[in-house]
Amino acid sequence: MADIALAVIGGTGIYKLAQLDDVESLQVETRFGAPSGPIRVGRLHGRRIAFLARHGEGHSLPPHKVNYRANLAALQQAGATRILALNTVGGITDGFGPRVLACPDQVIDYTWGRESTIWDGEGGGEALHVDFGDPYTPLLRRRILDAARVTGVAVVDGGCYGATQGPRLETKAEIARMRRDGCDLVGMTGMPEAALAREFGLEYACLAIVANWAAGCGDAAEITLDEVLANVAAASAGLPGLVGELARG
Repeated sequence: MADIALAVIGGTGIYKLAQLDDVESLQVETRFGAPSGPIRVGRLHGRRIAFLARHGEGHSLPPHKVNYRANLAALQQAGATRILALNTVGGITDGFGPRVLACPDQVIDYTWGRESTIWDGEGGGEALHVDFGDPYTPLLRRRILDAARVTGVAVVDGGCYGATQGPRLETKAEIARMRRDGCDLVGMTGMPEAALAREFGLEYACLAIVANWAAGCGDAAEITLDEVLANVAAASAGLPGLVGELARG
């Protein structure tokens, strides 16, 4: 398949925001099974951009049931080498409140029981021990931040993403522990996706969309769905322009 300038893994319908031309759907099977849904590929500024809805286009897959291996394998088979992950998160520390976009540089994995490596002992080959000291590709992170500056989109540079199991939200005590551990953000889909991307040899970085304060943080007494949706919409407003600029590079 033809090369793809940029692949975006995000929420349902995100591909519509970029106003792509000539959108086509790719159904890709992998040795890890089927991905979450079809890969939507279109042209933006003459470059081919791919979008995949992480939870399925009907948002039917909870975080612990997403086939992260198949998603990344499918994008790679489609010709992608660079992955921009869009993750909706909660904010923990000051500077990472609702409606913030952040490009984290570290991650702590609190998940369990997920398929976290492409090496499963079958078919021979050696186990992979990839370097994961910098979990997000530094060059791609710089390109994202450069694209944000060019397009005037405010993005926080850095921060630590804490990946929890879900699908329930965290307790106040759990968030307090994560704060002590050094986490600035909390989400449920950041791992094992980032580690698997490293094993596949893909460039990978995250843009975290802060939807709300995590439990016990901020001054909100209760998290409401309307507030979360409004925050995500506001934080995502500049994403089409940023994605377009990133695809040029």
